[in-house]
Amino acid sequence: MGKTTRSERSRTIAEKILSAHSKTDAHAGDIVIADLDFLIGQDGTSGIAIDSFRKMNAKKVFDPSKIAIIIDHSAPSPNEGVSAIHKKIREFSKEQGITLYDIGCGVCHQLTPEQGHCVPGDLVIGADSHTCTYGAINVFSTGIGSTDLAAGWISGKLWFKVPETMKVVYKGKTPKGVYSKDLILNLIGKIGADGATYLALEIEGAPIDELSVDARFTISNMAIECGAKAGLMRSDGKVLDWVKKHSKRKPDPQEADKDAKYKEAVEIDVAKLEPQIAKPHTVDNVCPIFEVLGTPIQQGYIGTCTNGRLEDFQIAAKILKGKKVNKDCRLIIAPASKEILMDMIKDGTFQILLETGAASVTPGCGPCVGTHNGVPSEGENVISTANRNFKGRMGNPNAFIYLASPATVAASMIEGKIADPRKYL
Repeated sequence: MGKTTRSERSRTIAEKILSAHSKTDAHAGDIVIADLDFLIGQDGTSGIAIDSFRKMNAKKVFDPSKIAIIIDHSAPSPNEGVSAIHKKIREFSKEQGITLYDIGCGVCHQLTPEQGHCVPGDLVIGADSHTCTYGAINVFSTGIGSTDLAAGWISGKLWFKVPETMKVVYKGKTPKGVYSKDLILNLIGKIGADGATYLALEIEGAPIDELSVDARFTISNMAIECGAKAGLMRSDGKVLDWVKKHSKRKPDPQEADKDAKYKEAVEIDVAKLEPQIAKPHTVDNVCPIFEVLGTPIQQGYIGTCTNGRLEDFQIAAKILKGKKVNKDCRLIIAPASKEILMDMIKDGTFQILLETGAASVTPGCGPCVGTHNGVPSEGENVISTANRNFKGRMGNPNAFIYLASPATVAASMIEGKIADPRKYL
Protein backbone atom coordinates (compact mmCIF):
# COMPACT_ATOMS: atom_id res chain seq x y z
CA MET A 1 0.00 0.00 0.00
CA GLY A 2 1.18 3.51 -0.85
CA LYS A 3 1.48 6.36 1.63
CA THR A 4 -1.55 8.56 2.33
CA THR A 5 -1.09 11.98 0.74
CA ARG A 6 -1.95 15.17 2.63
CA SER A 7 -5.02 15.81 0.47
CA GLU A 8 -6.36 12.32 1.25
CA ARG A 9 -6.05 12.82 5.00
CA SER A 10 -9.32 13.16 6.86
CA ARG A 11 -10.18 16.52 8.39
CA THR A 12 -11.80 18.05 11.44
CA ILE A 13 -14.45 20.79 11.13
CA ALA A 14 -11.80 23.48 11.78
CA GLU A 15 -9.51 22.08 9.09
CA LYS A 16 -12.37 21.92 6.57
CA ILE A 17 -13.55 25.50 7.13
CA LEU A 18 -10.01 26.94 7.05
CA SER A 19 -9.19 24.87 3.93
CA ALA A 20 -12.27 26.18 2.11
CA HIS A 21 -11.56 29.81 3.05
CA SER A 22 -7.85 29.69 2.23
CA LYS A 23 -8.34 27.60 -0.94
CA THR A 24 -5.56 25.32 0.30
CA ASP A 25 -5.16 21.81 1.62
CA ALA A 26 -4.98 22.94 5.24
CA HIS A 27 -4.17 20.72 8.21
CA ALA A 28 -3.38 21.38 11.87
CA GLY A 29 -0.17 23.36 12.26
CA ASP A 30 -0.33 25.01 8.83
CA ILE A 31 -0.33 28.80 8.47
CA VAL A 32 -3.00 29.99 6.02
CA ILE A 33 -4.34 33.30 4.74
CA ALA A 34 -8.12 32.98 4.64
CA ASP A 35 -11.05 35.00 3.29
CA LEU A 36 -13.39 36.30 5.98
CA ASP A 37 -17.19 36.09 5.85
CA PHE A 38 -17.91 38.60 8.62
CA LEU A 39 -16.01 40.85 11.05
CA ILE A 40 -17.28 42.41 14.27
CA GLY A 41 -16.00 44.95 16.75
CA GLN A 42 -17.47 46.32 19.96
CA ASP A 43 -17.12 49.64 21.74
CA GLY A 44 -14.31 48.43 24.00
CA THR A 45 -12.07 47.44 21.07
CA SER A 46 -13.22 49.29 17.94
CA GLY A 47 -11.78 52.67 18.92
CA ILE A 48 -8.27 51.16 18.81
CA ALA A 49 -9.12 49.34 15.55
CA ILE A 50 -10.19 52.65 13.95
CA ASP A 51 -6.90 54.25 15.05
CA SER A 52 -4.98 51.29 13.55
CA PHE A 53 -7.00 51.57 10.32
CA ARG A 54 -5.92 55.24 10.04
CA LYS A 55 -2.27 54.43 10.85
CA MET A 56 -2.27 51.87 8.02
CA ASN A 57 -3.26 54.76 5.71
CA ALA A 58 -6.41 52.93 4.66
CA LYS A 59 -9.24 54.84 3.05
CA LYS A 60 -11.97 52.23 2.56
CA VAL A 61 -12.98 48.93 4.14
CA PHE A 62 -12.97 45.95 1.78
CA ASP A 63 -16.74 45.31 1.95
CA PRO A 64 -19.06 47.34 4.24
CA SER A 65 -21.75 44.62 4.14
CA LYS A 66 -19.42 42.17 5.91
CA ILE A 67 -18.60 44.41 8.89
CA ALA A 68 -20.51 45.47 12.00
CA ILE A 69 -19.64 47.43 15.12
CA ILE A 70 -21.81 46.94 18.20
CA ILE A 71 -21.97 49.41 21.09
CA ASP A 72 -22.77 47.03 23.94
CA HIS A 73 -20.09 47.03 26.64
CA SER A 74 -20.69 50.51 28.05
CA ALA A 75 -24.17 51.24 26.79
CA PRO A 76 -25.51 53.82 27.38
CA SER A 77 -22.20 55.62 27.97
CA PRO A 78 -21.23 56.02 31.65
CA ASN A 79 -18.82 58.95 31.18
CA GLU A 80 -17.46 61.50 28.70
CA GLY A 81 -14.37 59.43 27.82
CA VAL A 82 -16.54 56.52 26.68
CA SER A 83 -18.90 58.97 24.90
CA ALA A 84 -15.93 60.20 22.84
CA ILE A 85 -15.17 56.61 21.76
CA HIS A 86 -18.83 56.03 20.89
CA LYS A 87 -18.82 59.21 18.78
CA LYS A 88 -15.68 58.03 16.95
CA ILE A 89 -17.36 54.68 16.23
CA ARG A 90 -20.58 56.31 14.97
CA GLU A 91 -18.68 58.66 12.66
CA PHE A 92 -16.44 55.88 11.30
CA SER A 93 -19.44 53.58 10.69
CA LYS A 94 -21.25 56.34 8.79
CA GLU A 95 -18.14 57.26 6.78
CA GLN A 96 -17.50 53.64 5.77
CA GLY A 97 -21.14 52.56 5.35
CA ILE A 98 -20.76 49.66 7.75
CA THR A 99 -23.51 48.31 10.02
CA LEU A 100 -23.71 49.99 13.41
CA TYR A 101 -25.74 48.52 16.26
CA ASP A 102 -26.06 51.41 18.68
CA ILE A 103 -26.99 51.44 22.38
CA GLY A 104 -29.93 49.22 23.27
CA CYS A 105 -29.65 46.90 20.26
CA GLY A 106 -27.95 44.23 22.34
CA VAL A 107 -24.77 42.20 22.77
CA CYS A 108 -22.47 41.61 19.79
CA HIS A 109 -22.54 37.81 20.19
CA GLN A 110 -26.33 37.69 20.19
CA LEU A 111 -26.80 40.15 17.33
CA THR A 112 -24.28 38.58 14.92
CA PRO A 113 -26.16 35.27 14.53
CA GLU A 114 -29.62 36.68 15.38
CA GLN A 115 -29.42 39.27 12.60
CA GLY A 116 -28.25 36.66 10.09
CA HIS A 117 -24.64 37.77 9.68
CA CYS A 118 -23.21 34.25 9.94
CA VAL A 119 -24.30 30.80 8.75
CA PRO A 120 -22.84 27.27 9.03
CA GLY A 121 -19.45 26.88 7.36
CA ASP A 122 -18.52 30.57 7.74
CA LEU A 123 -15.24 32.05 8.97
CA VAL A 124 -15.81 35.00 11.33
CA ILE A 125 -13.47 37.13 13.42
CA GLY A 126 -14.30 39.56 16.20
CA ALA A 127 -12.32 41.88 18.45
CA ASP A 128 -13.85 40.21 21.48
CA SER A 129 -12.73 36.95 23.07
CA HIS A 130 -16.22 35.41 23.14
CA THR A 131 -16.58 35.50 19.34
CA CYS A 132 -16.27 31.70 19.63
CA THR A 133 -20.03 31.71 20.45
CA TYR A 134 -21.10 31.11 16.83
CA GLY A 135 -19.39 27.71 16.81
CA ALA A 136 -22.77 26.47 18.07
CA ILE A 137 -24.11 26.97 14.53
CA ASN A 138 -21.05 25.42 12.85
CA VAL A 139 -19.14 28.68 12.28
CA PHE A 140 -15.37 28.87 12.81
CA SER A 141 -15.46 32.11 14.78
CA THR A 142 -12.65 33.37 16.95
CA GLY A 143 -11.51 36.40 18.89
CA ILE A 144 -8.63 38.57 17.64
CA GLY A 145 -6.95 41.84 18.61
CA SER A 146 -7.97 45.30 17.47
CA THR A 147 -5.02 45.68 15.05
CA ASP A 148 -5.87 42.37 13.37
CA LEU A 149 -9.47 43.57 13.08
CA ALA A 150 -8.26 46.72 11.27
CA ALA A 151 -6.16 44.57 8.90
CA GLY A 152 -9.25 42.44 8.23
CA TRP A 153 -11.36 45.54 7.54
CA ILE A 154 -8.85 46.59 4.89
CA SER A 155 -8.09 43.26 3.19
CA GLY A 156 -11.02 40.96 3.94
CA LYS A 157 -8.45 38.34 4.91
CA LEU A 158 -6.46 37.26 7.95
CA TRP A 159 -3.74 34.74 8.70
CA PHE A 160 -4.49 31.73 10.90
CA LYS A 161 -2.49 28.89 12.33
CA VAL A 162 -4.79 25.91 11.78
CA PRO A 163 -5.50 24.56 15.28
CA GLU A 164 -5.44 20.96 16.40
CA THR A 165 -8.79 19.80 17.74
CA MET A 166 -9.99 18.36 21.03
CA LYS A 167 -13.08 16.20 20.70
CA VAL A 168 -15.57 16.56 23.57
CA VAL A 169 -18.29 13.92 23.73
CA TYR A 170 -21.14 14.24 26.23
CA LYS A 171 -23.15 11.10 26.89
CA GLY A 172 -26.00 9.94 29.12
CA LYS A 173 -29.36 11.44 30.05
CA THR A 174 -29.19 15.00 31.36
CA PRO A 175 -30.81 15.16 34.83
CA LYS A 176 -33.57 17.61 35.73
CA GLY A 177 -32.18 20.94 36.92
CA VAL A 178 -28.95 20.57 34.92
CA TYR A 179 -28.54 22.93 31.97
CA SER A 180 -26.05 23.74 29.22
CA LYS A 181 -24.22 26.12 31.59
CA ASP A 182 -23.63 23.21 33.95
CA LEU A 183 -22.29 21.07 31.10
CA ILE A 184 -19.68 23.63 30.03
CA LEU A 185 -18.69 24.57 33.60
CA ASN A 186 -18.11 20.87 34.30
CA LEU A 187 -15.84 20.55 31.26
CA ILE A 188 -13.81 23.64 32.21
CA GLY A 189 -13.49 22.36 35.77
CA LYS A 190 -12.20 19.02 34.45
CA ILE A 191 -9.60 20.23 31.93
CA GLY A 192 -8.67 23.60 33.48
CA ALA A 193 -8.50 27.16 32.20
CA ASP A 194 -5.63 26.28 29.86
CA GLY A 195 -6.75 22.72 29.06
CA ALA A 196 -7.53 23.48 25.41
CA THR A 197 -5.19 26.41 24.71
CA TYR A 198 -4.98 27.11 20.94
CA LEU A 199 -7.14 24.07 20.17
CA ALA A 200 -10.51 23.99 18.47
CA LEU A 201 -13.17 22.10 20.41
CA GLU A 202 -15.57 19.79 18.59
CA ILE A 203 -18.52 19.28 20.94
CA GLU A 204 -21.07 16.51 20.37
CA GLY A 205 -23.19 13.74 21.87
CA ALA A 206 -26.84 12.99 22.65
CA PRO A 207 -27.07 15.60 25.47
CA ILE A 208 -25.93 18.26 22.97
CA ASP A 209 -28.40 17.08 20.31
CA GLU A 210 -31.23 17.51 22.83
CA LEU A 211 -30.35 21.15 23.54
CA SER A 212 -31.99 24.08 21.80
CA VAL A 213 -29.75 26.30 19.64
CA ASP A 214 -29.99 28.99 22.35
CA ALA A 215 -28.62 26.55 24.92
CA ARG A 216 -25.83 25.44 22.58
CA PHE A 217 -24.66 29.05 22.23
CA THR A 218 -23.99 29.01 26.00
CA ILE A 219 -21.52 26.13 25.60
CA SER A 220 -19.66 27.49 22.56
CA ASN A 221 -19.52 30.92 24.20
CA MET A 222 -17.36 29.55 27.01
CA ALA A 223 -14.89 27.61 24.82
CA ILE A 224 -12.40 30.44 25.35
CA GLU A 225 -12.58 29.88 29.11
CA CYS A 226 -10.53 26.69 28.71
CA GLY A 227 -8.25 28.37 26.17
CA ALA A 228 -9.89 27.15 22.95
CA LYS A 229 -9.87 29.12 19.68
CA ALA A 230 -13.33 27.84 18.68
CA GLY A 231 -16.17 25.76 20.11
CA LEU A 232 -17.59 23.93 17.11
CA MET A 233 -20.73 21.83 16.86
CA ARG A 234 -22.39 19.93 14.02
CA SER A 235 -25.05 21.58 11.93
CA ASP A 236 -28.12 19.40 12.57
CA GLY A 237 -31.79 19.99 11.69
CA LYS A 238 -32.32 22.31 14.67
CA VAL A 239 -29.41 24.51 13.58
CA LEU A 240 -30.50 24.64 9.93
CA ASP A 241 -34.08 25.54 10.94
CA TRP A 242 -32.78 28.26 13.29
CA VAL A 243 -30.45 29.70 10.65
CA LYS A 244 -33.21 29.71 8.02
CA LYS A 245 -35.34 31.90 10.31
CA HIS A 246 -32.51 34.36 10.87
CA SER A 247 -30.54 34.58 7.62
CA LYS A 248 -31.16 34.68 3.88
CA ARG A 249 -27.63 33.40 3.17
CA LYS A 250 -27.07 29.81 2.10
CA PRO A 251 -25.27 27.71 4.72
CA ASP A 252 -22.35 25.41 3.89
CA PRO A 253 -22.33 23.00 6.86
CA GLN A 254 -19.10 21.17 7.63
CA GLU A 255 -18.81 17.87 9.45
CA ALA A 256 -15.64 16.12 10.62
CA ASP A 257 -14.61 13.02 8.72
CA LYS A 258 -15.14 9.79 10.65
CA ASP A 259 -11.40 9.14 10.94
CA ALA A 260 -10.37 12.78 11.51
CA LYS A 261 -7.27 13.18 13.66
CA TYR A 262 -7.74 14.70 17.15
CA LYS A 263 -5.09 15.87 19.60
CA GLU A 264 -7.17 14.36 22.39
CA ALA A 265 -10.68 13.29 23.32
CA VAL A 266 -12.68 13.99 26.47
CA GLU A 267 -15.83 12.07 27.41
CA ILE A 268 -18.31 13.34 30.00
CA ASP A 269 -21.20 11.26 31.34
CA VAL A 270 -23.90 13.70 32.42
CA ALA A 271 -26.21 11.13 34.04
CA LYS A 272 -25.13 11.94 37.62
CA LEU A 273 -24.21 15.58 37.05
CA GLU A 274 -25.47 18.13 39.58
CA PRO A 275 -25.84 21.87 39.02
CA GLN A 276 -22.32 23.33 38.84
CA ILE A 277 -20.82 26.48 40.36
CA ALA A 278 -17.58 28.27 39.41
CA LYS A 279 -16.21 29.77 42.63
CA PRO A 280 -14.15 32.98 42.80
CA HIS A 281 -11.81 33.97 41.24
CA THR A 282 -11.27 31.59 38.29
CA VAL A 283 -13.69 29.97 35.87
CA ASP A 284 -12.11 26.53 36.34
CA ASN A 285 -12.62 26.63 40.13
CA VAL A 286 -15.74 24.49 39.64
CA CYS A 287 -17.62 22.38 42.15
CA PRO A 288 -21.00 20.64 42.42
CA ILE A 289 -23.57 22.92 44.05
CA PHE A 290 -23.76 21.02 47.37
CA GLU A 291 -20.25 22.28 48.25
CA VAL A 292 -21.36 25.93 48.33
CA LEU A 293 -25.04 25.68 49.32
CA GLY A 294 -26.00 28.40 51.78
CA THR A 295 -23.29 30.90 50.78
CA PRO A 296 -24.90 34.34 51.37
CA ILE A 297 -25.58 36.32 48.18
CA GLN A 298 -26.18 40.05 47.86
CA GLN A 299 -26.59 40.37 44.07
CA GLY A 300 -27.79 38.15 41.25
CA TYR A 301 -27.34 38.77 37.54
CA ILE A 302 -29.09 37.04 34.63
CA GLY A 303 -27.90 38.11 31.19
CA THR A 304 -24.70 38.41 29.07
CA CYS A 305 -23.64 36.74 25.81
CA THR A 306 -23.62 33.46 27.78
CA ASN A 307 -27.13 33.35 29.24
CA GLY A 308 -29.13 36.40 28.18
CA ARG A 309 -31.45 34.64 25.74
CA LEU A 310 -35.21 34.17 25.87
CA GLU A 311 -34.97 30.57 27.07
CA ASP A 312 -32.71 31.64 29.96
CA PHE A 313 -35.22 34.20 31.21
CA GLN A 314 -38.12 31.77 30.77
CA ILE A 315 -36.30 29.22 32.96
CA ALA A 316 -35.72 31.86 35.65
CA ALA A 317 -39.32 33.13 35.42
CA LYS A 318 -40.74 29.63 35.98
CA ILE A 319 -38.80 29.39 39.25
CA LEU A 320 -39.50 32.96 40.40
CA LYS A 321 -43.18 33.23 39.38
CA GLY A 322 -45.35 34.21 42.34
CA LYS A 323 -42.31 34.67 44.58
CA LYS A 324 -40.16 37.65 45.56
CA VAL A 325 -36.45 38.36 45.38
CA ASN A 326 -35.08 38.03 48.91
CA LYS A 327 -35.13 41.35 50.80
CA ASP A 328 -31.36 41.17 51.34
CA CYS A 329 -30.70 40.67 47.60
CA ARG A 330 -31.02 42.52 44.33
CA LEU A 331 -31.54 40.85 40.96
CA ILE A 332 -30.41 42.56 37.76
CA ILE A 333 -31.53 41.28 34.36
CA ALA A 334 -30.13 42.32 30.97
CA PRO A 335 -31.66 40.80 27.80
CA ALA A 336 -28.97 40.03 25.21
CA SER A 337 -30.88 41.92 22.49
CA LYS A 338 -33.81 44.23 21.94
CA GLU A 339 -35.53 41.38 20.06
CA ILE A 340 -35.22 39.16 23.13
CA LEU A 341 -36.64 41.93 25.32
CA MET A 342 -39.62 42.31 22.96
CA ASP A 343 -40.21 38.54 23.06
CA MET A 344 -40.02 38.59 26.87
CA ILE A 345 -42.65 41.34 26.94
CA LYS A 346 -44.89 39.44 24.49
CA ASP A 347 -44.88 36.13 26.39
CA GLY A 348 -45.15 37.68 29.88
CA THR A 349 -41.66 36.64 31.05
CA PHE A 350 -40.58 40.25 31.52
CA GLN A 351 -43.57 41.11 33.71
CA ILE A 352 -43.08 38.01 35.87
CA LEU A 353 -39.45 38.95 36.53
CA LEU A 354 -40.25 42.60 37.27
CA GLU A 355 -43.02 41.56 39.67
CA THR A 356 -40.52 39.46 41.64
CA GLY A 357 -38.42 42.58 42.19
CA ALA A 358 -35.88 42.25 39.35
CA ALA A 359 -34.32 45.43 37.95
CA SER A 360 -33.88 45.49 34.17
CA VAL A 361 -31.07 47.34 32.41
CA THR A 362 -30.58 48.22 28.71
CA PRO A 363 -30.12 45.22 26.37
CA GLY A 364 -26.36 44.81 26.22
CA CYS A 365 -23.52 43.55 28.41
CA GLY A 366 -24.91 45.20 31.55
CA PRO A 367 -23.01 44.49 34.80
CA CYS A 368 -20.77 41.82 33.20
CA VAL A 369 -17.82 44.09 32.39
CA GLY A 370 -17.98 46.34 35.44
CA THR A 371 -18.00 49.65 33.59
CA HIS A 372 -21.19 51.07 35.08
CA ASN A 373 -24.28 48.92 35.73
CA GLY A 374 -24.45 46.90 38.92
CA VAL A 375 -20.94 47.28 40.36
CA PRO A 376 -20.94 45.27 43.63
CA SER A 377 -19.71 46.67 46.94
CA GLU A 378 -16.75 45.61 49.11
CA GLY A 379 -16.95 42.00 50.21
CA GLU A 380 -20.26 41.31 48.44
CA ASN A 381 -21.05 37.97 46.86
CA VAL A 382 -22.58 37.94 43.37
CA ILE A 383 -24.13 34.96 41.60
CA SER A 384 -24.08 35.50 37.85
CA THR A 385 -24.88 33.76 34.57
CA ALA A 386 -21.83 35.41 32.95
CA ASN A 387 -18.75 33.61 31.64
CA ARG A 388 -16.05 35.15 33.86
CA ASN A 389 -15.56 35.61 37.59
CA PHE A 390 -12.06 37.11 37.67
CA LYS A 391 -11.10 39.47 40.48
CA GLY A 392 -12.52 42.88 39.58
CA ARG A 393 -14.48 41.58 36.61
CA MET A 394 -17.69 43.36 37.64
CA GLY A 395 -15.88 46.54 38.68
CA ASN A 396 -14.81 45.79 42.26
CA PRO A 397 -11.72 43.65 42.99
CA ASN A 398 -12.97 43.15 46.55
CA ALA A 399 -16.22 41.43 45.51
CA PHE A 400 -16.69 37.69 44.89
CA ILE A 401 -18.38 36.29 41.77
CA TYR A 402 -19.94 32.82 41.54
CA LEU A 403 -20.99 31.56 38.08
CA ALA A 404 -24.09 29.43 37.60
CA SER A 405 -27.05 28.67 35.34
CA PRO A 406 -30.10 30.99 35.20
CA ALA A 407 -32.04 28.39 37.22
CA THR A 408 -29.46 28.40 40.01
CA VAL A 409 -29.35 32.21 40.04
CA ALA A 410 -33.16 32.37 40.26
CA ALA A 411 -33.32 29.86 43.14
CA SER A 412 -30.56 31.75 44.97
CA MET A 413 -32.48 35.00 44.64
CA ILE A 414 -35.45 33.51 46.49
CA GLU A 415 -33.33 32.32 49.42
CA GLY A 416 -30.70 35.06 49.56
CA LYS A 417 -28.01 32.39 49.45
CA ILE A 418 -26.73 29.85 46.92
CA ALA A 419 -29.66 27.46 46.48
CA ASP A 420 -30.33 24.28 44.53
CA PRO A 421 -32.77 24.97 41.67
CA ARG A 422 -33.99 21.38 41.58
CA LYS A 423 -36.28 21.91 44.58
CA TYR A 424 -38.13 24.63 42.64
CA LEU A 425 -38.69 22.66 39.43
